[in-house]
Amino acid sequence: MLEFNFRRVLITGVSGSGGSYLAEHLVNNYPSAEVCGITRWHSTTSRDNLEAIANKVKIHECDLTDAFSVLRTLRKVNPDAIFHLAAYANVKAAFDYPLAVSENNIKGTLNLLEAVRFLNETEIIKNPRIMIASTPEVYGQPDKKHIPITEECPIDPVNPYAVSKTMQDIWGKMSNKSYGLDVIRTRMFTYINPRRTDLFATSFAMQVARIEKGLQKEMLHGNLESTRTILDVRDAMEAYCYAIAKGEPGEAYNIAGTTTMKVGDVLEVLKRKAKCDIPTRLNPELLRPTDVTLQIPSTEKFMRKTGWKPKYSFEESIEFLLDHCRREVEKEEAIKKISEKYRDGGV
Repeated sequence: MLEFNFRRVLITGVSGSGGSYLAEHLVNNYPSAEVCGITRWHSTTSRDNLEAIANKVKIHECDLTDAFSVLRTLRKVNPDAIFHLAAYANVKAAFDYPLAVSENNIKGTLNLLEAVRFLNETEIIKNPRIMIASTPEVYGQPDKKHIPITEECPIDPVNPYAVSKTMQDIWGKMSNKSYGLDVIRTRMFTYINPRRTDLFATSFAMQVARIEKGLQKEMLHGNLESTRTILDVRDAMEAYCYAIAKGEPGEAYNIAGTTTMKVGDVLEVLKRKAKCDIPTRLNPELLRPTDVTLQIPSTEKFMRKTGWKPKYSFEESIEFLLDHCRREVEKEEAIKKISEKYRDGGV
């Protein structure tokens, strides 16, 4: 069991897909740590993600793009560990809204780091450990000579989201080197996240579940040729805890699973597990202007430093994903039946 000695942790973006899973992992595995989270009053994410642990997480309203809001919240919470997960993370949508993505991701991170620096220098809070959740998108499309991708692979972002995350990453490193902030950076490769429906695996699984219930006729997909190395969300959240507990300040760490396959292969696995035939069709609107097609990482640095290893197999991850999506579609079907009943004059 990991020795997790933080008394109070703060998760930015706690009601989001990754943040909520992280909060659950902390509550269920490290009960001595008080778990706090921040979410925006105008957030598009749902607090339903926190339903199972609602009475065990202290939520604070805070907009990271509002510097005074960040200062007030950090002073009030006084955390000794911060998981910075909040970000606008839809890669395809970022091509259409690059300014909004940059404003949210970069300014929010700078406000957080500057607030910590100010409060630390004035001795209002003690220098907390900060984990910035970066992404392999910062590497762009690496030359094959850099495969598997190590942390020394050149940074070369090719989409607006990746540019914003690169800036988060670099500011985190600079804040450690120049200001002495206790910052580490994690570059988490693809993980199965049932609560984030814009990810390819979750989108596929939701469509499988909807087709099984007769709510949809065919599955729409984008590029199936991209290669990904896949991790279970539960392993991913444990890895974040290992990173913040054992990582070296100023360093960046690749985190990933051990199963590598094409996006199309994941689709085929889900089709085999479906309860009916799943017709599929390419939707050109799901294709990105530029795509990162080869993400095969080396996690040697992270595993050597922390001793972390994934526990869940790819098959277990897929079953976990499908179970979640089928439950969500059952809720959708129930709501549809109630709506039809009222529409037809039922009580």
